[in-house]
Amino acid sequence: MTFSSFWQLGLGALSSLAMITPAIADTDDALFLAYPPATHQTVSDRIFLIGTADPNQPVLVNGEPILDRSESGHFAPTIPLALGENMITLTQNDETLTIIVTRLSATPTVPSDSWFIPDSLVPQVDIARPAGELTCFGLQAIPNAEIAVTWADQTIALAPQTAAVTLPPNSAVLTSQNEPVPLAATVYEGCTMIPAAGDLGQPIYRLQGATGPQTAIAPGQINRLAKTDLQVAEVTVESGIARTGPSTNYSRITPLPQGTRAAITATEGDWLRLDYGGWIRTAETTITAATAPPRSIMRSVTSEQIPGWTEVRFPLQTPVPIAIDQTADTLTLTLHNTTPQTDTIYFDVDPVVQRLDWQPVLPDRAQFRFQFRTSQQWGYKVRYEGTTLVLSLRHPPELENDALAGATILLDPGHGSENDLGARGPNGYPEKDVNLVVSQLLRDELEVRGATVVMTREGDDDLFPRDRVDIINEVEPTLALSVHYNALPDAGDAINTAGIGMFWYHAQAHDLSEFLHDTLVQELDRPSYGVYWNNLALTRPTVTPSVLLELGFMINPDEFEWITDSNAQAELAEGLAEAIAQWLQTAIPD
Repeated sequence: MTFSSFWQLGLGALSSLAMITPAIADTDDALFLAYPPATHQTVSDRIFLIGTADPNQPVLVNGEPILDRSESGHFAPTIPLALGENMITLTQNDETLTIIVTRLSATPTVPSDSWFIPDSLVPQVDIARPAGELTCFGLQAIPNAEIAVTWADQTIALAPQTAAVTLPPNSAVLTSQNEPVPLAATVYEGCTMIPAAGDLGQPIYRLQGATGPQTAIAPGQINRLAKTDLQVAEVTVESGIARTGPSTNYSRITPLPQGTRAAITATEGDWLRLDYGGWIRTAETTITAATAPPRSIMRSVTSEQIPGWTEVRFPLQTPVPIAIDQTADTLTLTLHNTTPQTDTIYFDVDPVVQRLDWQPVLPDRAQFRFQFRTSQQWGYKVRYEGTTLVLSLRHPPELENDALAGATILLDPGHGSENDLGARGPNGYPEKDVNLVVSQLLRDELEVRGATVVMTREGDDDLFPRDRVDIINEVEPTLALSVHYNALPDAGDAINTAGIGMFWYHAQAHDLSEFLHDTLVQELDRPSYGVYWNNLALTRPTVTPSVLLELGFMINPDEFEWITDSNAQAELAEGLAEAIAQWLQTAIPD
C-alpha cells in the first residue's frame, strides 16, 4: 500500500480508519473480520468486509449468504450503507461477529441550531495581503438567505453560488469516483479590494432575518501588508517544500534549495507566499526586513564533468527561486526574479546533454532547456553554493557485462513494525511482512545477476517515508524501487479489483514504470491495475528513477492467496529481476 494510505482514505472530508488491532485469525477456520473495525466511520455509501472463515460452511451477512469466496474461505463482499449507524452481523454456524459502521454525510450540513456551518467562515486563519489585492469572503449557510459581511468600514453583500460543488479527495480516482459532489449547504460569496488605509480586522457576517439580524465573526483577521515593510524569506532547510497554495492540500511544486531568497507578498496562517507565486511554511524559512526584493542578473553559464555527473553552474547575485520541468528527453530550468544579460555559455561535449538552449522570459525570468541524447534520464540534483546555483545531471550507469554488474538497486520493503502494518489480508496477515519477503527474494535474484542491492530495512523497523527518502538520496542508486501491496478506499470493489500497479512522479521514472508493469502483467499472466502518476514520498526523489510498485491487492480474496503463495512469490521475484535487467540493458545507450 502506498504512503498515501489508500486503505485509510474515505471519499470525503473524513478518512476511513484502517489501523486496527494487529490480530490475525486464530485458525484458518475461525470466523474473522480484518476490516472494518468494530466501530468505524466513513463517508462512503458502501463498505467492503474483508475476512475469512471455514470454506466448507456458509457465512451470512445480516442473514444473507456471501456467495463469492476464495478456495481458502476468504471473502470481501461490498454492502450498502444508510446514513447514520449501520449494524452489520456476520455469522457462521454458532459464531457471530457484530460491527457498527456509521456513515456520515460526504459534505457538511448546517447544524439544526444555527444558520451557517462554523468551519466555513472565511478566513479561518489570519491572513495578510497587500493593498489593492482582491480578497474574498464566504461561508456555507441555509438556503434563500440575505447575508452580508462587514469589514474595513465596508458592507459587502454575499451572493448565493448556484450548483456549488466540492471535489472528492485524490484517492477517488482509484475507484473511478472522482466526479464533483454537490454541497449540502448553500455557498455565499463576495469580494472586495484590500483598502490602502483604515482599520481592517475580523469580518463580521450578518444574516438578515425576520427576527432581526444574526451575526458571526470569522476566526481569522485580514491584515494589510504595507509596501514600506518589505520582508524577505530565506529557505533554511535543505529542500524547502513549495506549494501552489497555503496548506498541504495544495500541490507541490519544485522544491526550493537551501539559501533561496524571495520577498513575501502574502501570509496565511503559518504559510508565506513568495513573490514568484509559490507558498512555503514559515518554519522552513528565516524572515528579515529588507529595503528591496531579492533580484539577480544572469550572465555566463559553464559546465564541467565529475565522476558520474555533469555539473552546470549558474553564477547569480543572490539565490533565487527555481522551477524544474522534466519531460522524457528534456529538462527545463527556470530562474525566477532573474534578468538575463547572457551572451556566452560554455557547454563541453557531454555524455548526456546534446544541447543547451536558453531564452529570456519577460519581465524577470531566465529559462534553460537541456536536450538529452536519449529519451531516458538518470537523475538530477540542485543546490546553491553561495549565490551560484549548481544543477547536477546524472550520467547513465556503466554495466560491466550483459547482466547487472555495476548497477546499484535500492529496494524499499514498504511499511514495517507493529506501528506500520500497511494493508491487511482477509486473515489479518499484514502487508509489511509480504513486502519484506518479496523484497528479500528480489534482492537474491538481483544479486545473482551481479547487482549491488541496498535494502532500506531487513526486519521490523520503524521508518518514516522521510527516512527512506534520505537513504535513497545518500546511496544515489541506479534505481529505487519501493515494494508494496495494495488496498482501496471504502467505496472500492475489493472482489473485482486486482492486479499489478505502478506509480511514478518524475518523467525519468515513467518508462521504467510502464516496462515493469507491462512485463509482469504479460509474463506472469496477472491482471493490470494500471500505471499512475502519483505524488508520493517514495516517487519524489530526483537523484534516480524512483518507482513505487503495487504488486497485488491484499484485500482481494483470490489474489491474496497468490500473494502469499511461496512459489508465486519466487516466480514474481525472478520475473521482476529479469524485467529490471532487460530495461537497464535497453535504456542504457551503447
